[in-house]
Amino acid sequence: MPTVNSSMQGKICMVTGANSGIGKATALALAQMGATVVMVCRDRARGEEARSEITTKSRNNAVDLLLADLSSQQSIRQLVEHFKQRYTQLHVLINNAGAAFPGRRETVDGLEMTFAVNYLAPFLLTHLLLDVLKASAPARVVNVSSNSHKSGYIQMDDLQEEKRYRSMQVYGQSKLAVVLFTYELARRLQGTGVTANCLHPGFVATHFGQRDVGPAFRLLVKLIGRFGTSPQKGAKTSIYLASSPGVEGVTGKYFVKSIPKRSAAISYDESLQRQLWEQSAKLVNL
Repeated sequence: MPTVNSSMQGKICMVTGANSGIGKATALALAQMGATVVMVCRDRARGEEARSEITTKSRNNAVDLLLADLSSQQSIRQLVEHFKQRYTQLHVLINNAGAAFPGRRETVDGLEMTFAVNYLAPFLLTHLLLDVLKASAPARVVNVSSNSHKSGYIQMDDLQEEKRYRSMQVYGQSKLAVVLFTYELARRLQGTGVTANCLHPGFVATHFGQRDVGPAFRLLVKLIGRFGTSPQKGAKTSIYLASSPGVEGVTGKYFVKSIPKRSAAISYDESLQRQLWEQSAKLVNL
């Protein structure tokens, strides 16, 4: 029988969007390293199925499932309440869940869906868990962005994309926001023992963007997906940032294939980072 890797023994890790794709591959790898893994999923049936598979493959029973709809701020707040009822520590938070929509739609909070799920959800979730992360230091926040952040731009006067909606630009904006947030967060957490880094997972073939969309958009995603790498490869950088002793204390960086790289020039604009932070805090009622 192979020996179980126990490098993450005693560590509690939360992974959002953990029932499929990169999130599931990340959760499995951390469970195999002996971590207690808290999977955050939207759908109970899919979540339970993934949890059961991860438990079996990792031979680790410390895999928990918490439900949340990340497009709803109330649901995110309830998720944190449920988490804090069960756990007093959190060593790794991986904001992995993401989505793309072909047409503009709004969340229950009246916010544009892509921006809300891909960016405001991790912004709010991270804030609500900061006290636990600081109390568990050394701790890590890992934000999954995308290379498409380079085609994104932040329009402070139209973050909700009410004037003009183009799905890939909106997606790029949400992923650029994740990078800007990561850098500002890293600066604000200096000296707390909590690090914050973001990453590009690579071009991954997953079920991403295939739910709640029309057949044409789904077909496009499927065709593109054929050229993508596997979720296991796509998860490698997330796993590295969550577990490697090599990045202990490293913060405020953007990683590609587990190597720090330069993100888009605009992402280093500290004034923009602050403006976005302040506006986001208002949008999520902090």
